[in-house]
Amino acid sequence: MTENTTVNEYLSGRVLIRQPAVGYRAGVDPVLLAASVPAVAGQTVLELGTGVGTAALCLGARVPGLQMTGIELQSEYAILAQENGLRNNMEFEVLTQDLANLSPDIKQRRFDHVIANPPYFDRSAGYSAVDNGREIAMGEDTPLSTWINVASKRVAPKGFVTFIHRAERLQELLKQLPSFLGSIQVQPLQPRPGRDSHLLILRARHSGRTPLRLHAPIQMHEGLIHTDDADDYTPAIRSVLRNGDSLPMP
Repeated sequence: MTENTTVNEYLSGRVLIRQPAVGYRAGVDPVLLAASVPAVAGQTVLELGTGVGTAALCLGARVPGLQMTGIELQSEYAILAQENGLRNNMEFEVLTQDLANLSPDIKQRRFDHVIANPPYFDRSAGYSAVDNGREIAMGEDTPLSTWINVASKRVAPKGFVTFIHRAERLQELLKQLPSFLGSIQVQPLQPRPGRDSHLLILRARHSGRTPLRLHAPIQMHEGLIHTDDADDYTPAIRSVLRNGDSLPMP
């Protein structure tokens, strides 16, 4: 699995990720997802669609002592994810399964946290990627409703479900959440001052009872435009991406 792959540093080298050189490559989104999960040592985490394991392993770097499981449809990505767990000396169980048809073993388990970075784009309203791996990762084949249904069934009582997704899918996300997932928090991620939010974090809690909270946007970049080749992340986002800090959600 080393041909046509690269090893990339995340969290300033605290996490090393081998991933395909061409096709779907993890960017900042799984790192932001990991930073938004309110996990503590000793808890269990299930990531749906783990890819090469970036989100789970960044979470494990921030919160040592987690028991992490990843579900990945594409076997070549699942192999890389398992290898990345070993590379980073973390307990990371990776299973090659279709989340819409999970094994009986997984169906009997509940997790303190279920996290996911589902494919963003409804291909009935867009174009497919040329690379098959990227297309499966980015183009929605399994409906978003299935992702939410599976996550809600696997989360333990009082546990959390956390998604990162496109802002235009918020209505669908909220509509599909079952009634027992409450204490919903929506955290918009704003690219620059005065710009609409394109991404958001949605967190819900099993048996949560507090009202929905729509937080003020977290700004990703400084300035109105990108002016040079250096990154221009805000200090809060830079701390997340470089130091592995938590996303500053309430």
